[in-house]
Amino acid sequence: MKLGGPIYTEFTDPATWVAAVQAAGYGAAWAPVGPEASDDTVHTYIDAAKKAGIVIAEVGAWSNPISPNATERRAAIDKCIKQLAHAERFEARCCVNIAGACGSQWDGPDPANLTDATFDLIVETTRHIIDAVKPRRTFYTLETMPWVFPDSPDSYLRLIKAIDRQGFGVHLDPVNLINCPARYFRTGEFIRECFAKLGPHIKSCHAKDILLGGKLTVHLDEVRPGLGGLDYGVFLTELAKLDPTTPLMLEHLPNAEEYTAAAQHIRQVAATKGLTLQ
Repeated sequence: MKLGGPIYTEFTDPATWVAAVQAAGYGAAWAPVGPEASDDTVHTYIDAAKKAGIVIAEVGAWSNPISPNATERRAAIDKCIKQLAHAERFEARCCVNIAGACGSQWDGPDPANLTDATFDLIVETTRHIIDAVKPRRTFYTLETMPWVFPDSPDSYLRLIKAIDRQGFGVHLDPVNLINCPARYFRTGEFIRECFAKLGPHIKSCHAKDILLGGKLTVHLDEVRPGLGGLDYGVFLTELAKLDPTTPLMLEHLPNAEEYTAAAQHIRQVAATKGLTLQ
């Protein structure tokens, strides 16, 4: 498996980018340039990444392609198509977005998010995005979320079957699925279930942690890996069973020091399990 995360060193070309990724201790990275970059520029970065053993993990398409606002929805779908095409050009492991949301908050809860009608809309929209690009070297993925599909391994399997496209894959963020005490107190068992059901389809994962508070009613907060209840021993053990280039990407931390601490914790857990983490 390949650990990755943000880099805080400026870079101006493939050589300085590779140096920055390696200085951070990572073997995976996000696409270093956007869709506006020329094909020649992209190819130089691809070549540099391959020579250095760096996996291009993800191209983000963060937007709301199921928005009830027609203008926002069209713009989001166009962005997803553009970013998926860029991921294909970059030979990234995946292009990742969330399914979206039916309310005013693009990534938030809404009464309509977990309805059959929204499931069908996600299927229709994802098919449209994939069919517009027809990717052969990358996959369009939907990051798991606590309050919109896919919100469980079973709902992800339903989506895979319903979307029925070779270009659709799985992006697993287990922390986003820990949305109740029952899952919080059995994260190891739940993670095993996720990998048992979704393993062959997983293209990339996110590395975070989650902490259950004692204040009523239920408070679950995202925290730095190592400060919460996620069973990283199980997470890394299951991840190690997949393609060795599968990325595990750190995110949502405020500064380089926090990312260093998070990476150290994950590497320490991997070492205790006898696992190789590049």
